[in-house]
Amino acid sequence: MSKKINFQRANYVVTNLERALKLYRDVLGFKVIFSKDAPEDSYSYDVFDIERGSDMGFCVLGTDDEPNCLALTELRGATLDPVPSPRRAAIVLRLEHFDEAVDGAKALGLKTYKEDRLETNDGRIGRELGIVDFDGNLVVIYCILSATK
Repeated sequence: MSKKINFQRANYVVTNLERALKLYRDVLGFKVIFSKDAPEDSYSYDVFDIERGSDMGFCVLGTDDEPNCLALTELRGATLDPVPSPRRAAIVLRLEHFDEAVDGAKALGLKTYKEDRLETNDGRIGRELGIVDFDGNLVVIYCILSATK
Protein backbone atom coordinates (compact mmCIF):
# COMPACT_ATOMS: atom_id res chain seq x y z
CA MET A 1 0.00 0.00 0.00
CA SER A 2 1.48 3.36 -0.96
CA LYS A 3 1.49 6.21 1.50
CA LYS A 4 0.57 9.69 0.38
CA ILE A 5 3.41 12.19 0.66
CA ASN A 6 3.30 15.89 -0.11
CA PHE A 7 6.71 17.52 -0.31
CA GLN A 8 6.00 21.01 0.96
CA ARG A 9 9.38 22.76 0.70
CA ALA A 10 13.08 22.76 1.45
CA ASN A 11 14.42 25.31 3.94
CA TYR A 12 17.81 26.94 4.37
CA VAL A 13 19.00 29.13 7.23
CA VAL A 14 20.59 32.38 6.06
CA THR A 15 21.98 35.35 7.97
CA ASN A 16 20.88 38.15 5.65
CA LEU A 17 17.71 37.72 3.63
CA GLU A 18 18.30 40.56 1.16
CA ARG A 19 21.77 39.25 0.40
CA ALA A 20 20.43 35.69 -0.02
CA LEU A 21 17.72 36.90 -2.39
CA LYS A 22 20.41 38.20 -4.75
CA LEU A 23 21.07 34.53 -5.51
CA TYR A 24 17.71 32.83 -5.01
CA ARG A 25 15.49 35.51 -6.58
CA ASP A 26 17.72 37.55 -8.88
CA VAL A 27 20.00 34.81 -10.25
CA LEU A 28 18.10 31.54 -9.89
CA GLY A 29 14.70 33.07 -10.60
CA PHE A 30 12.55 32.21 -7.57
CA LYS A 31 9.65 34.53 -6.77
CA VAL A 32 9.08 35.82 -3.24
CA ILE A 33 5.69 34.49 -2.17
CA PHE A 34 5.75 36.14 1.25
CA SER A 35 8.16 37.31 3.89
CA LYS A 36 7.54 38.00 7.57
CA ASP A 37 9.15 38.19 10.98
CA ALA A 38 9.08 34.88 12.82
CA PRO A 39 6.66 34.69 15.73
CA GLU A 40 8.08 34.22 19.22
CA ASP A 41 6.71 30.67 19.32
CA SER A 42 8.07 29.66 15.90
CA TYR A 43 8.82 25.96 15.58
CA SER A 44 11.99 26.95 13.69
CA TYR A 45 13.67 27.79 17.01
CA ASP A 46 13.33 24.16 18.04
CA VAL A 47 14.06 22.32 14.80
CA PHE A 48 17.00 24.49 13.72
CA ASP A 49 18.38 24.65 17.27
CA ILE A 50 18.18 28.46 17.35
CA GLU A 51 18.33 30.27 20.66
CA ARG A 52 14.89 31.57 21.63
CA GLY A 53 14.63 35.32 21.30
CA SER A 54 17.03 35.48 18.37
CA ASP A 55 15.98 37.98 15.71
CA MET A 56 14.51 35.76 13.02
CA GLY A 57 12.54 36.16 9.81
CA PHE A 58 11.02 33.82 7.28
CA CYS A 59 10.65 34.03 3.51
CA VAL A 60 8.86 31.58 1.22
CA LEU A 61 9.89 31.34 -2.42
CA GLY A 62 8.28 29.63 -5.36
CA THR A 63 8.03 29.33 -9.10
CA ASP A 64 5.07 29.52 -11.48
CA ASP A 65 4.78 25.72 -11.38
CA GLU A 66 5.86 25.08 -7.78
CA PRO A 67 4.58 27.65 -5.31
CA ASN A 68 6.07 27.55 -1.82
CA CYS A 69 8.89 25.13 -2.74
CA LEU A 70 11.73 26.83 -0.86
CA ALA A 71 11.95 28.76 2.38
CA LEU A 72 14.72 30.88 3.81
CA THR A 73 14.84 31.26 7.57
CA GLU A 74 16.75 34.45 8.32
CA LEU A 75 18.81 34.48 11.50
CA ARG A 76 19.59 38.18 11.54
CA GLY A 77 23.02 39.28 12.70
CA ALA A 78 24.20 35.74 13.35
CA THR A 79 27.45 34.12 12.35
CA LEU A 80 26.94 30.54 11.24
CA ASP A 81 29.52 27.84 11.78
CA PRO A 82 31.09 26.55 8.57
CA VAL A 83 29.19 23.68 6.95
CA PRO A 84 31.01 20.42 7.80
CA SER A 85 32.39 18.08 5.17
CA PRO A 86 30.96 16.05 3.68
CA ARG A 87 27.98 18.29 2.97
CA ARG A 88 24.75 16.79 4.23
CA ALA A 89 22.17 18.51 2.05
CA ALA A 90 21.61 20.33 -1.22
CA ILE A 91 18.76 21.50 -3.34
CA VAL A 92 18.89 20.46 -6.99
CA LEU A 93 17.33 22.72 -9.61
CA ARG A 94 16.76 22.23 -13.31
CA LEU A 95 17.23 25.60 -15.01
CA GLU A 96 16.65 26.69 -18.58
CA HIS A 97 18.90 29.70 -17.91
CA PHE A 98 21.91 27.63 -16.79
CA ASP A 99 24.69 29.83 -18.23
CA GLU A 100 23.05 33.02 -17.00
CA ALA A 101 22.74 31.56 -13.49
CA VAL A 102 26.39 30.44 -13.46
CA ASP A 103 27.51 33.90 -14.57
CA GLY A 104 25.24 35.53 -11.98
CA ALA A 105 26.57 33.38 -9.14
CA LYS A 106 30.15 34.13 -10.14
CA ALA A 107 29.37 37.86 -10.37
CA LEU A 108 28.14 37.70 -6.76
CA GLY A 109 31.51 36.20 -5.77
CA LEU A 110 29.97 32.88 -4.75
CA LYS A 111 31.92 29.66 -4.82
CA THR A 112 31.07 27.56 -7.85
CA TYR A 113 32.30 24.05 -8.44
CA LYS A 114 33.72 22.85 -11.73
CA GLU A 115 31.00 22.16 -14.25
CA ASP A 116 30.43 18.48 -14.94
CA ARG A 117 28.72 16.42 -17.61
CA LEU A 118 25.40 15.00 -16.46
CA GLU A 119 23.97 11.71 -17.68
CA THR A 120 20.61 10.85 -16.18
CA ASN A 121 19.50 7.31 -15.43
CA ASP A 122 17.24 7.44 -18.50
CA GLY A 123 20.08 8.48 -20.82
CA ARG A 124 19.56 12.22 -21.12
CA ILE A 125 22.72 14.31 -21.35
CA GLY A 126 23.20 17.63 -19.65
CA ARG A 127 25.41 19.91 -17.61
CA GLU A 128 25.56 20.38 -13.85
CA LEU A 129 27.34 22.70 -11.45
CA GLY A 130 27.30 23.37 -7.71
CA ILE A 131 26.94 26.83 -6.16
CA VAL A 132 27.56 27.61 -2.49
CA ASP A 133 25.40 30.48 -1.25
CA PHE A 134 26.57 33.26 1.08
CA ASP A 135 25.88 31.09 4.15
CA GLY A 136 27.40 27.81 2.95
CA ASN A 137 24.21 26.18 1.63
CA LEU A 138 24.67 24.09 -1.51
CA VAL A 139 22.60 24.54 -4.66
CA VAL A 140 23.21 22.17 -7.57
CA ILE A 141 21.90 23.39 -10.90
CA TYR A 142 21.57 21.43 -14.10
CA CYS A 143 20.21 21.63 -17.63
CA ILE A 144 19.36 18.93 -20.14
CA LEU A 145 20.96 19.21 -23.57
CA SER A 146 19.61 16.11 -25.31
CA ALA A 147 16.59 13.86 -24.99
CA THR A 148 16.61 10.17 -24.14
CA LYS A 149 18.70 8.00 -26.42
